[in-house]
Amino acid sequence: MELSKDDKIFGVNKAKLKKETSGLAWAFLVAMIIRTFIYQPFNIPSGSMIPTLLIGDYLFVNKYCYGYSRHSLPFGLNIFSGRVLEKAPQRGDVVVFFNPKHDDLDYIKRCVGLPGDRIQVTKGVLHINGEAVKLEKIKDYHSVDDKGQLKVIPQYTETLPNGVAHPILKEKPFGMGRLDNTEEFVVPEGHYFMMGDNRDNSQDSRVQSMVGYIPAEHIIGRAEVLFFSTQAKWYAPLDWPFGLRYNRLAQIIR
Repeated sequence: MELSKDDKIFGVNKAKLKKETSGLAWAFLVAMIIRTFIYQPFNIPSGSMIPTLLIGDYLFVNKYCYGYSRHSLPFGLNIFSGRVLEKAPQRGDVVVFFNPKHDDLDYIKRCVGLPGDRIQVTKGVLHINGEAVKLEKIKDYHSVDDKGQLKVIPQYTETLPNGVAHPILKEKPFGMGRLDNTEEFVVPEGHYFMMGDNRDNSQDSRVQSMVGYIPAEHIIGRAEVLFFSTQAKWYAPLDWPFGLRYNRLAQIIR
């Protein structure tokens, strides 16, 4: 049976169009619910978390593990304050948050200081509550810079007081980095102290004027798993297949 013109829109069956539009609307709604309350994708644009995270990594951030704030909502809708179902980040977690000094910028760093902690960097070594964290030299980290030249950077395993161990890079000699000697910071209640694993190339809580202490309300979630990684530039799609880092796919972030 042939449909009349009234049963079509631009030559398309109205019933079919309505069904497909409804399906797309439901898919969008489900995607927004997942993104807002469960997992949100992020990509890494800078090298502040090398070697843990590389430029071109794409990862999922767990948004329910710490509860929710207005920053969990699309566009940061300011409809409530504080956190709902709040759980505290643990020392050593890799955390995504909005920079309190620049509310439109999201950062990713490692949580090293909890509320009430005394944090200080002395000669390049992190001290927590007066105690130096354990550092162990491991195999040097090798990378290639934008000019194609090999860079060999000293790498260490840093073990935090709760036993969480993770790699850090220390490109400059201990005590010679820009942020290798800081004042003692006392983390306020309801705030956290974040640092990048690439210690000489990270703007983090050590820079009080640009980042400082991170309010709990500004935390988005915990980085958990890599789902894609490429060293190709986004503007060079022909390089994408050859730039894929297969060994980083589905890697758990620690």
